[in-house]
Amino acid sequence: MPGPTRYDAPARLLHWLVVALVVTQFVLGWTMPDVHRDTQPVGLIAAHLVVGAALLAAMALRILWRATHRPPAADLSRPLRAISTLTHVALYALLVAVPVLGWINASSRAWPLTLFGVLPLPALSPAGSPFGHAMGDIHSTLAWALFALICLHVGAALLHRFVLRDRVVQRMALW
Repeated sequence: MPGPTRYDAPARLLHWLVVALVVTQFVLGWTMPDVHRDTQPVGLIAAHLVVGAALLAAMALRILWRATHRPPAADLSRPLRAISTLTHVALYALLVAVPVLGWINASSRAWPLTLFGVLPLPALSPAGSPFGHAMGDIHSTLAWALFALICLHVGAALLHRFVLRDRVVQRMALW
Protein backbone atom coordinates (compact mmCIF):
# COMPACT_ATOMS: atom_id res chain seq x y z
CA MET A 1 0.00 0.00 0.00
CA PRO A 2 1.55 3.34 -1.03
CA GLY A 3 2.25 5.94 1.63
CA PRO A 4 1.09 9.54 1.73
CA THR A 5 1.84 11.73 -1.27
CA ARG A 6 1.97 15.01 0.69
CA TYR A 7 3.75 16.23 3.77
CA ASP A 8 1.47 16.34 6.80
CA ALA A 9 -0.14 19.63 7.83
CA PRO A 10 2.36 20.51 10.60
CA ALA A 11 5.32 19.98 8.24
CA ARG A 12 3.71 22.15 5.56
CA LEU A 13 2.79 24.86 8.09
CA LEU A 14 6.33 24.92 9.53
CA HIS A 15 7.82 25.08 6.02
CA TRP A 16 5.74 28.11 5.05
CA LEU A 17 6.25 29.77 8.44
CA VAL A 18 10.01 29.48 7.91
CA VAL A 19 9.59 30.89 4.39
CA ALA A 20 7.68 33.91 5.75
CA LEU A 21 10.25 34.49 8.50
CA VAL A 22 13.19 34.19 6.09
CA VAL A 23 11.62 36.61 3.60
CA THR A 24 10.99 39.03 6.47
CA GLN A 25 14.59 38.64 7.65
CA PHE A 26 16.04 39.39 4.23
CA VAL A 27 13.82 42.46 3.84
CA LEU A 28 14.80 43.69 7.31
CA GLY A 29 18.48 42.87 6.73
CA TRP A 30 18.57 44.77 3.45
CA THR A 31 16.68 47.81 4.74
CA MET A 32 18.01 48.22 8.29
CA PRO A 33 20.90 50.60 8.92
CA ASP A 34 24.44 49.26 8.94
CA VAL A 35 25.59 48.02 12.33
CA HIS A 36 28.59 49.88 13.74
CA ARG A 37 30.34 49.93 17.12
CA ASP A 38 27.78 52.17 18.86
CA THR A 39 24.66 51.04 17.01
CA GLN A 40 21.71 50.40 19.29
CA PRO A 41 19.17 47.60 18.68
CA VAL A 42 16.17 49.79 17.84
CA GLY A 43 13.74 49.99 14.94
CA LEU A 44 14.51 47.64 12.06
CA ILE A 45 17.52 46.20 13.90
CA ALA A 46 15.34 45.29 16.88
CA ALA A 47 12.80 43.74 14.51
CA HIS A 48 15.60 41.74 12.84
CA LEU A 49 16.60 40.34 16.24
CA VAL A 50 13.01 39.39 17.14
CA VAL A 51 12.36 37.69 13.79
CA GLY A 52 15.74 35.92 13.96
CA ALA A 53 14.86 34.42 17.35
CA ALA A 54 11.45 33.36 16.00
CA LEU A 55 13.15 31.79 12.95
CA LEU A 56 15.48 29.81 15.17
CA ALA A 57 12.52 28.58 17.27
CA ALA A 58 10.60 27.63 14.11
CA MET A 59 13.62 25.75 12.80
CA ALA A 60 13.99 23.89 16.10
CA LEU A 61 10.35 22.80 15.82
CA ARG A 62 10.81 21.90 12.18
CA ILE A 63 13.87 19.77 12.86
CA LEU A 64 12.13 18.06 15.77
CA TRP A 65 9.07 17.37 13.61
CA ARG A 66 11.21 16.08 10.73
CA ALA A 67 13.17 13.80 13.07
CA THR A 68 9.98 12.21 14.35
CA HIS A 69 7.90 12.04 11.15
CA ARG A 70 8.80 10.41 7.85
CA PRO A 71 8.35 12.55 4.76
CA PRO A 72 6.28 11.19 1.90
CA ALA A 73 8.24 9.29 -0.70
CA ALA A 74 9.21 11.24 -3.79
CA ASP A 75 9.38 9.58 -7.17
CA LEU A 76 12.83 10.91 -8.08
CA SER A 77 15.78 9.47 -9.94
CA ARG A 78 18.81 8.58 -7.81
CA PRO A 79 20.80 11.70 -8.90
CA LEU A 80 17.83 14.04 -8.22
CA ARG A 81 17.25 12.39 -4.85
CA ALA A 82 20.92 12.91 -3.92
CA ILE A 83 20.84 16.57 -5.00
CA SER A 84 17.58 17.08 -3.12
CA THR A 85 18.97 15.53 0.06
CA LEU A 86 22.18 17.55 -0.10
CA THR A 87 20.28 20.79 -0.76
CA HIS A 88 17.85 20.20 2.10
CA VAL A 89 20.64 19.35 4.55
CA ALA A 90 22.47 22.54 3.53
CA LEU A 91 19.26 24.60 3.85
CA TYR A 92 18.57 23.26 7.33
CA ALA A 93 22.20 23.84 8.38
CA LEU A 94 22.21 27.44 7.15
CA LEU A 95 18.74 28.15 8.53
CA VAL A 96 20.16 27.31 11.96
CA ALA A 97 23.73 28.61 11.57
CA VAL A 98 22.84 32.08 10.25
CA PRO A 99 20.54 33.02 13.16
CA VAL A 100 22.92 31.46 15.72
CA LEU A 101 25.80 33.51 14.33
CA GLY A 102 23.61 36.62 14.50
CA TRP A 103 22.78 35.74 18.11
CA ILE A 104 26.51 35.38 18.92
CA ASN A 105 27.15 38.77 17.32
CA ALA A 106 24.27 40.42 19.15
CA SER A 107 25.56 38.96 22.42
CA SER A 108 28.99 40.45 21.78
CA ARG A 109 27.28 43.85 21.45
CA ALA A 110 25.44 43.29 24.76
CA TRP A 111 22.11 43.43 22.93
CA PRO A 112 19.42 41.58 24.85
CA LEU A 113 17.57 38.91 22.89
CA THR A 114 14.18 37.48 23.71
CA LEU A 115 11.94 34.89 22.18
CA PHE A 116 8.63 36.53 21.26
CA GLY A 117 9.55 39.50 23.45
CA VAL A 118 8.95 37.35 26.55
CA LEU A 119 11.58 34.67 27.10
CA PRO A 120 15.08 36.12 27.58
CA LEU A 121 17.77 34.24 25.67
CA PRO A 122 21.24 33.75 27.15
CA ALA A 123 24.28 35.50 25.72
CA LEU A 124 26.31 33.23 23.45
CA SER A 125 29.44 35.37 23.66
CA PRO A 126 30.69 37.90 26.21
CA ALA A 127 30.08 41.60 25.63
CA GLY A 128 32.92 43.09 23.60
CA SER A 129 34.10 39.70 22.37
CA PRO A 130 36.23 39.95 19.21
CA PHE A 131 35.04 36.43 18.34
CA GLY A 132 31.42 37.54 18.65
CA HIS A 133 32.04 40.60 16.48
CA ALA A 134 33.73 38.41 13.84
CA MET A 135 30.69 36.14 13.80
CA GLY A 136 28.68 39.12 12.53
CA ASP A 137 30.74 39.11 9.32
CA ILE A 138 30.30 35.36 8.92
CA HIS A 139 26.56 35.80 9.64
CA SER A 140 26.34 38.23 6.70
CA THR A 141 28.37 36.03 4.35
CA LEU A 142 26.38 32.90 5.18
CA ALA A 143 23.13 34.85 4.77
CA TRP A 144 24.15 35.43 1.14
CA ALA A 145 24.97 31.72 0.78
CA LEU A 146 21.51 30.95 2.21
CA PHE A 147 19.95 33.36 -0.28
CA ALA A 148 21.73 31.58 -3.15
CA LEU A 149 20.63 28.18 -1.86
CA ILE A 150 17.04 29.40 -1.53
CA CYS A 151 17.19 30.60 -5.15
CA LEU A 152 18.40 27.11 -6.16
CA HIS A 153 15.57 25.54 -4.13
CA VAL A 154 12.93 27.78 -5.74
CA GLY A 155 14.45 27.13 -9.17
CA ALA A 156 14.24 23.39 -8.56
CA ALA A 157 10.59 23.74 -7.50
CA LEU A 158 9.87 25.63 -10.72
CA LEU A 159 11.72 22.96 -12.73
CA HIS A 160 9.60 20.24 -11.13
CA ARG A 161 6.38 22.17 -11.66
CA PHE A 162 6.82 23.47 -15.21
CA VAL A 163 9.45 21.28 -16.91
CA LEU A 164 9.33 17.85 -15.29
CA ARG A 165 5.62 18.31 -14.51
CA ASP A 166 5.75 15.89 -11.62
CA ARG A 167 3.95 16.19 -8.26
CA VAL A 168 7.00 17.16 -6.14
CA VAL A 169 5.86 20.75 -5.53
CA GLN A 170 2.34 19.71 -4.59
CA ARG A 171 3.77 17.67 -1.68
CA MET A 172 4.48 20.91 0.23
CA ALA A 173 1.55 23.05 -1.00
CA LEU A 174 -0.57 24.57 1.77
CA TRP A 175 -3.84 24.07 -0.08
